Amino acid sequence: MAGKSDAADMEAFVQTRGVGAFEHAVDETGVVWAAYGIGIQPAFVFLNDDGAWTVHNGAIGLEGLTEAVETLISS
Repeated sequence: MAGKSDAADMEAFVQTRGVGAFEHAVDETGVVWAAYGIGIQPAFVFLNDDGAWTVHNGAIGLEGLTEAVETLISS
């Protein structure tokens, strides 16, 4: 899994999949995954202005991603 691999593996994954338009994090030890309750990949963590977050484990699709971002913007 790219998220729990080293930086070179993650960078190769991002390049191969063409998903470099948003931030990615290397989490070799799984600490970030555990802190946010991430159990699978893909996973999305949405942080609002006051630091609260929601997690979506699994694929989200364009419609789901758009809805989540619009919810963040309007809150």
